[in-house]
Amino acid sequence: MTTQTTAPETPGTPAAPAPAGLIGIPPHVGRALAVGGGALTIISTFMSWTWTSAFPGDLTVYGYPGGLQVLVLIGGVLTTLFALAGYGVKGLKYVVPSGGDAALKFAALAAFATAWYTVIAISVELGGVVNLDPGGYIVAIATLAAFVGALSLPFEHPAPDPIDPDDDAWEQFKNRSSHKWETVKTAFSARPPRPVGKLPTYVEILVIAVVMALGLLVFTYGIGTQYDELFVGFLITAGFCFAALNKSGLVAQATEITSRHQTITVWGAFFAAALFPFTQTDDQYATIGVYILIFATVALGLNIVVGLAGLLDLGYVAFLGVGAYAAALVSGSPSSPFGVHFPFWAAVLVGAAASLTFGVLIGAPTLRLRGDYLAIVTLGFGEIFRITANNLDGTSGPDLTNGSNGISSIPDLNILGWDLGATHDIFGFAIGRFANYFLLMLLITAVVVLVFRRSSDSRIGRAWVAIREDETAALAMGINGFRVKLIAFAVGASLAGLAGTVQAHVTYTVTPEQYQFAGPIPPNSAFLLAAVVLGGMGTIGGPLIGASLLYLIPNKLQFLGDYQLFAFGVALILLMRFRPEGLVANRRRQLEFHEEAEAPTVLSKTGA
Repeated sequence: MTTQTTAPETPGTPAAPAPAGLIGIPPHVGRALAVGGGALTIISTFMSWTWTSAFPGDLTVYGYPGGLQVLVLIGGVLTTLFALAGYGVKGLKYVVPSGGDAALKFAALAAFATAWYTVIAISVELGGVVNLDPGGYIVAIATLAAFVGALSLPFEHPAPDPIDPDDDAWEQFKNRSSHKWETVKTAFSARPPRPVGKLPTYVEILVIAVVMALGLLVFTYGIGTQYDELFVGFLITAGFCFAALNKSGLVAQATEITSRHQTITVWGAFFAAALFPFTQTDDQYATIGVYILIFATVALGLNIVVGLAGLLDLGYVAFLGVGAYAAALVSGSPSSPFGVHFPFWAAVLVGAAASLTFGVLIGAPTLRLRGDYLAIVTLGFGEIFRITANNLDGTSGPDLTNGSNGISSIPDLNILGWDLGATHDIFGFAIGRFANYFLLMLLITAVVVLVFRRSSDSRIGRAWVAIREDETAALAMGINGFRVKLIAFAVGASLAGLAGTVQAHVTYTVTPEQYQFAGPIPPNSAFLLAAVVLGGMGTIGGPLIGASLLYLIPNKLQFLGDYQLFAFGVALILLMRFRPEGLVANRRRQLEFHEEAEAPTVLSKTGA
């Protein structure tokens, strides 16, 4: 008598296919194509891509990459490294702790997309492919070969879902399309990385320093892109190369190391940011930097309200306006009816206290509402503030804010004899007006980060998270929901007012139109909320990164004209579709959106 040990196959359930690539090329040929294509890509970046310097970046030079060639060179180097790691080259196993095939696909895609974007841009702007030099043809062929080779590498295909023979043609088409999409996602997925062993402390600190230096380099390069084609290429390369490093496991291992030294990481991040003005030759990009910090600081304050406490506030920019107006009224502006000039520390206290007061006054009667009702009330408050500030012009109301003209000619700050409006020489570097305000705003951002960390670590912070997750259960456990939410509202409002005091002096003028619900220029309530959701609710780095991207990208995409907001909206929709938890998500929210993810091993106040 024999016993059947193999389960019978269910009719209509195909067996899982054997490992194979997305393209039917033998794996050894595909890997050789990837290596050869990557190496040829590197060589091509040292060649001329076009005969004329009319295309931005001067791609006519032999022996020295310039402009978009530098970005393609980075993609080519990563492609070659990850491809060689598949051959087991000694020492390269540390570059791919999660395996190199998925990382190779993204790196090859980065080089391919940037190179072909450049070739197409040259052809369109200069009038045809005849304007390409041999280097342009070579890089197009090399990156295509590397990408095709990477797609041919084998992987475990997911088993298809059973097909019901009674389904109509449309249902079967959806079933097949869903399986094909799952196959593509599996092709670009990687296994969990190897855990990082305990390293000497100085080595781990050195790794943190390298990470911070790399972040400063990427930010400085991105903010300093001088023409539209280069910025678009930078976005393509940075996005796909970061995905490649993430799939290789290097990002996860770097995150593990930084989590062991959180204090050093935070201080290192601020030190790297403080070096940014010293990398600039003038104030042009320091201007963008200081506005990014203002936007990021306000977004971090909103993160307390939305990310920790779960309160949807659609009028948060009004608290920024309250702080800016309060500081402008007491800072010596000739448009102020008070005629006083407080020192900076007093103006900061006035701005923060005014926003705190308004936060309590608005929150006390409205925080008993929940969900959409609270959102509508806060949206109304934001509009009421703007309309009221517009009407306090001496005609429609008391002469307080000078109406639509706003409070103008706000003098520059002078802190302990240091005039922030003047240029100073520090270690041989000329630090201009906006660089001075950048460093000041960086200190205020550090204060806001400290407040966020301490408050989220406290008993109040844990109560905020409990209210966010389930207010009914939190109330049943004895948490005073109204008191806890009011504290979150007040703290968030005061932090926004703190940033508003600096904004008033940076912009020289405070007007009601600066504080709208939505508009093409941040900060406004819609952009602030998007920065929190995009970056990652409940985290520190999320809103900072989200605010930086939301300010920098529209500023650099002005060449799109009327289609700027359309393109920006499409990008947000795609991001929310494929990464709804945000760019920097805590573990709890990641599990909410991706059930197949591993369970967290250590939970903190905002996740893992």
